[in-house]
Amino acid sequence: MLRFALHDAVGYVRSNVRDFSLNALRLLPQLPQLSPYDVNIALKENEFVYNFPLDGIIRSYETNQLGSNSPCEDSRTEASLMFRNGFICGVFDGHAGAACGQVVSKRLLRYISAGTLPRQVLKQQLKQGCDSQSFLKCHNDKVDFVSEIRPIYERSFQQYIKRLAEVPQRDVASELEHAFLQLDEDLAQEALDNNDARTMGVALSGAVACLVHLEGLQLHVASTGDCGAVLGVLDPQTNQWHPKKLNIEHNVENMQEVSRILGEHPREERETVIRNGRLLSQLAPLRAFGDYRYKWPVETLQQKVVPMFGEQVLPPNYYTPPYLTARPDVQQHELCANDKFLVIASDGLWDFLTPSEVVSLVGEHINSKKTMEPMRLPPGNVTLQQISERLAERKAGLTRKPIDQNAATHLIRHALGATDYGIEHSKISYYLSLPQDVVRLYRDDITITVIYFNSEFIARLKGETLPKPPQTTQPPAA
Repeated sequence: MLRFALHDAVGYVRSNVRDFSLNALRLLPQLPQLSPYDVNIALKENEFVYNFPLDGIIRSYETNQLGSNSPCEDSRTEASLMFRNGFICGVFDGHAGAACGQVVSKRLLRYISAGTLPRQVLKQQLKQGCDSQSFLKCHNDKVDFVSEIRPIYERSFQQYIKRLAEVPQRDVASELEHAFLQLDEDLAQEALDNNDARTMGVALSGAVACLVHLEGLQLHVASTGDCGAVLGVLDPQTNQWHPKKLNIEHNVENMQEVSRILGEHPREERETVIRNGRLLSQLAPLRAFGDYRYKWPVETLQQKVVPMFGEQVLPPNYYTPPYLTARPDVQQHELCANDKFLVIASDGLWDFLTPSEVVSLVGEHINSKKTMEPMRLPPGNVTLQQISERLAERKAGLTRKPIDQNAATHLIRHALGATDYGIEHSKISYYLSLPQDVVRLYRDDITITVIYFNSEFIARLKGETLPKPPQTTQPPAA
């Protein structure tokens, strides 16, 4: 149970991380200076890029992950939907251990891919003996569940899809919400039924999630907890990048969420339900998968959990559970040609950068990457004016030529190394050199996925004419 204690103790320490300065670095003990080569190796270790066929809504996506915890408690999954043209991906931030985040990152996409499938197709697949991996094609999935646990999860999935086949189709937002809640219930039931330390460990650790579901032009973002999603929109009239937030974080800064939780418990608990910026003085996110020590009745904790993990698993002032839910907020957005990319990331990124800064950095990265490619002129007759405009674009891009091809790595580098004077190598080196027993106090795990949309294809689908590409782009408007 040391994991629970550590999680409860360190979260608040990073609250002022954005004010971290080089002067502060000099006051701390000296650490070995990493070379630029070593820094690049560390930052690029978990990069992944996937390019889609040219004729589709998505051009490509780029993702990366930099751990702080050991093992890293963040997870990520990306997949194409089978039996229809669609894409689904998610970023998952675990706490009190990596178990819940790792399990949810794999299973949630499977639940949703089945839940959003037309019921007639689902029934056909059931007759053909489908399994949990029949409904999606993962692009960056390197591991599977251990053999002892896999049948337990498969049995829960089969029960889930059989129930789905018997109820009418719901809209996508409702199916997303249902999948979140059903998976969370399954985590609990599996832990209680199997009396196994592994399934119980998944139920007692926790994870927040930000999940993207895209079919046609309809983009849905389902979010539980404090990960974030922001859309990068380019205004063709002003050439400015604008961020559009597509989720709401569930934490104490969200007063509507605080009011919801307080309203679900007696007035005499108002001083204890949320204290020191945390649920029951312990948990920072106010919605999450797992974390059943904040959901189960006291009797269940006493009978099933205390014998396995001890009395310290019981939270203080625990009178009227459940205090926590995995229910997501779901936002829907119809893509247009001005929507250029979507960034989803764990809070390790948002501790350092605002949504406006993230959109600005990725927008500049898009333009700068063009300078790394051979110059291509448009087909047909080309005027000197068109050539001059292309050359001006490339000249402007050269001044901001990025170190990293991968936009997720580009964001991590700026998160750790940005100063008023540009990227400071010594600052990145310091963050990467911190000992394992203190690094969590200065930076969290960072996981980022950047999805690039095909503006030309979107414009054709909507019967629109794509605006002329801007020569230069400006930072997001205030």
